[in-house]
Amino acid sequence: MDLHHWLGTAADEIGKWQHEFGAFEQHPALAVTDEDFAEAFAELADRLRDNYPFFHPRYAAQMLKPPHPAAVVGYLTAMLVNPNNHALDGGPATARMEREVVADLASMFGYTEHLGHLTTSGTIANLEALFVARETHPGQGVAYSEDAHYTHGRMCHLLGMPSFPVSTDSAGRMDLDALEVLLRTGRVGTVVMTAGTTGLGALDPIDQALELRERHGVRIHVDAAYGGFFALVADDSADGVAAAPFRAIASCDSVVIDPHKHGLQPYGCGAVLFKDPAVGRFYKHDSPYTYFTSDQLHLGEISLECSRAGASAAALWLTFRMLPLKPDGLGAVLRPGRRAALRWAELLAGSEVLQPYQSPELDIISYLPRARRLSEVDALTARIMEAGMSAAPSQAVFLATYGVSAPALTARGHDIEADVPTGRILRSVLMKPESEAWVENLHAEVERLAAAAR
Repeated sequence: MDLHHWLGTAADEIGKWQHEFGAFEQHPALAVTDEDFAEAFAELADRLRDNYPFFHPRYAAQMLKPPHPAAVVGYLTAMLVNPNNHALDGGPATARMEREVVADLASMFGYTEHLGHLTTSGTIANLEALFVARETHPGQGVAYSEDAHYTHGRMCHLLGMPSFPVSTDSAGRMDLDALEVLLRTGRVGTVVMTAGTTGLGALDPIDQALELRERHGVRIHVDAAYGGFFALVADDSADGVAAAPFRAIASCDSVVIDPHKHGLQPYGCGAVLFKDPAVGRFYKHDSPYTYFTSDQLHLGEISLECSRAGASAAALWLTFRMLPLKPDGLGAVLRPGRRAALRWAELLAGSEVLQPYQSPELDIISYLPRARRLSEVDALTARIMEAGMSAAPSQAVFLATYGVSAPALTARGHDIEADVPTGRILRSVLMKPESEAWVENLHAEVERLAAAAR
């Protein structure tokens, strides 16, 4: 795909559409000379060099990668119009596109009926899900695993709801025995299950949690912001992921997903979906100057956010046209990262200087330098990460760290002296499909850094 060509075509096509309405003179206050712009743009380009190479497989740290070129072209094309998907008159075309992509997402999760929309982030999407949870279960709190994203505790505080972190097992998944003890108190009305924790990529046992819902009458919300698109490869195959947790989402009350992660979209693009369209009643409001051009439901009538970029819907719509939500579509983009994580786990198990922290369930790998004491693990981790980042660009390796406790290490079979209560280990997100071809190089580089750090 020739990005330069299609960016030019985007500007041309929108120019043709604008020309249909007749020419007019731009106000002189908006005028900028090419000479002045060139100077400012040169400064912008220079300042943007102060970034990590998110596009390169050498970057194996956080959940960052560039959007797909189709998303870039879709976003830019719509951005030249600048529609607002809050009300239908603000973006009729992109509002229809949003409905279509949301329906695609709902179908991927097995929802036959749904109510949902795009958001600016998974944080806002989770806020909306917990808002509805508060309205359906007033006076009750929310339970989520200790390894769930910190947004749930923050949003519960914002909504004035009690929150209850639940302990995890030796794989970083919610401990359902601990959850049931909590549910027996009657203080919990909603349970958040995570499909891909952002720290370890762990999959909470969503399928088993459904039994607890029936017993205790709680609502189940799934935070699939990171791992949701793995539903496309949830087939229990060698390079797929566990099927049962993803199949169970179809029976859950709500789900959140971030297309700006594995959906190849620019930030920010999240989505929230509800299984029961009747929850739209909790959003009911009116505006004397907004909802007047159509009797159809305006997306702003089922959203806590007001203005939202129609360009996000256009970008996602165009991406799904090129890479549909099928195993051989977008699913084929996810499998290489999954294979990379599995291969790196094998290499780490055979290393003399590194070892895996636990087996990966998605495409996030966690590992640590071999050492006798937790304080040594922490110090070596810091030196490895800093040395990798400070190397010349053609030799650099970008890694992240993850905080662990001594009991968590013991639970995973690591015989390390707990001379300090907590320490840092290494963590890599292999969400770029190019990581598969680079994983051997990455491992060799990190092994070299680990040996030099001693």
